[in-house]
Amino acid sequence: MNRKDIAINKLKSLGEMIIEDVQKMKVPAIKVPSRGTSNIVYDDVKRHYVLGDRYGKRSLGNVKQIKKIGQMIYMANFCKELVRSQKTATLRELYYVSEGWDVDFGDQQESNIVGEDLEVTLGMTREDLGLMPEEDGASVYGELTIQEGDLEINAMKAGKSGYTISPTIDEVEFVDHDVKRVIAVETMGMFHRMVQENAYKKFDTLIVGLKGQAARATRRFLKRVNEELNLPVYVCNDGDPWGFHIAMVIISGSAKLAHVNHELATPNAKFLGVTASDIINYDLPTDPLKDIDVLRLKELLKDPRYKDEFWKVEIKKMLKIGKKAEQQSFSKYGLEYVVDTYFPEKLEELEQ
Repeated sequence: MNRKDIAINKLKSLGEMIIEDVQKMKVPAIKVPSRGTSNIVYDDVKRHYVLGDRYGKRSLGNVKQIKKIGQMIYMANFCKELVRSQKTATLRELYYVSEGWDVDFGDQQESNIVGEDLEVTLGMTREDLGLMPEEDGASVYGELTIQEGDLEINAMKAGKSGYTISPTIDEVEFVDHDVKRVIAVETMGMFHRMVQENAYKKFDTLIVGLKGQAARATRRFLKRVNEELNLPVYVCNDGDPWGFHIAMVIISGSAKLAHVNHELATPNAKFLGVTASDIINYDLPTDPLKDIDVLRLKELLKDPRYKDEFWKVEIKKMLKIGKKAEQQSFSKYGLEYVVDTYFPEKLEELEQ
């Protein structure tokens, strides 16, 4: 059974469950897995955050919960029609569509939360339910050919910015590739530098421009190429706590998305970004850590995702030197340096 059929069946089952309760003269209720911090745990085996086994119960017998249940059912019915007709809607469009429902939302944040409740209740991603974010997808450049509907696309022949990852990435088929690895970079500036310096040839790599914090579709793409094409994934970010976080969300997922991290996290991905050791060894231009940077680094030390010795050493070293650096700081040695010198040295170290 494909993902579309599974989604339709789960959405129908939600409605049928409520109808069955009514027919049995029972007060309809929906069990919603708790997304509270106390129910989010780091799984050492899976190497990402997962939800625990706590549930909340929303009952039509509770006046305060009637509206929430109504919103969820309206949204589920809307999603069922989206999936059945093979259409999609953005989260913003969903919010405006709900203006015509008997139970609308006060603002988009409220509709987004109910959307998350629906996906965690059904155990499916919002993309499987036909709901898409507004943001543009990341860019991919290199020898990868994909099938998207009736269209076959080569990521190296789709223009200077390559192929844009579709929000419906699970509907895309990987046809062929001629690469040995994937390098994902935080900024589009670094992405274009790598394209211009022919990094895709030098390293037999796909280059992925993350555009900052990676969108869910981007994370799903990286997980798929890692598992389905058996390609190692490397993540290159700025040398600061925020760059570390962007990389770690790709590697081990986020607490907020604990219910779908099994679809998004790539635990075998490796950090190729700027470290405190790099700042020292390459004598990079730096900025001083701000108070908020120091606070964030100390928080990372307590985060179970950063328990490996590598992370503890680098975070403590960054706190000690009190400095941070961007990817582009390697330009101190020339525009070609990062591709000609830094990446080869780092890849050799990581691939030993």
